[in-house]
Amino acid sequence: MNTTSINFESLVEWDNSPVILFSHKGKILYLNQAAEILFGYVSQKELFDIAVSYAPKYFGYKTNSLTLSYDAFVFHAITVGYENEEEISLRLYHMPRATSPRTIETDRLIDTDINLLLEANIALFKTKNNNTLTLLADHDLPSFKIDQNNFSKLLRKSLNAFKASDSIHISLKLLIGEHLFINHKKEAIAQLTIHANGRYTDSDIEIKALSEKSQIKCILKEYSIGLEIPLIQ
Repeated sequence: MNTTSINFESLVEWDNSPVILFSHKGKILYLNQAAEILFGYVSQKELFDIAVSYAPKYFGYKTNSLTLSYDAFVFHAITVGYENEEEISLRLYHMPRATSPRTIETDRLIDTDINLLLEANIALFKTKNNNTLTLLADHDLPSFKIDQNNFSKLLRKSLNAFKASDSIHISLKLLIGEHLFINHKKEAIAQLTIHANGRYTDSDIEIKALSEKSQIKCILKEYSIGLEIPLIQ
């Protein structure tokens, strides 16, 4: 089959695996959309150094199994390849997401605008706290089904973990190209991140329990709490 006239760039762009082409000096020559998103969490130099470290000894490509974690992104393998001394490519493979361990009775959930629910809980937090708070939210996120009472408890517990911080930064966005299977149906995921210069950890067990109840992946770090929320339709 003659493939010289086929444009493969769109296939790479649609792939949710980050793909990056570096020059031999570490300059980015090409990256797809998934890689653009990843660079919000990891430096260009770090990924270039990984590519060089795992490059095959001779021209060609090599796939290595290893675990790389950058915030909500977890990769289980990489492929590094080069055909000349001027360029080197890196592709990272997402760790498969686990299927929901139990069936959710979605008919008991309430269709919810997450932005309105988030703003309501932030307003409640502000009545008791004077922290400087910034919110960057994606208002184009669709409404989805969730246990509003449980989710509000989760938001309050998460916000209260930062009540001693001078300033709190909150972001809400869609994880492009990321999905989770719930009730054998593929659902999109929104990421809510709360970040400050430190936080209390005494409510971590409760935060994890509340997250699990709503099938939310909870990422607890020293300076942040991340919630990956399935947009159940």
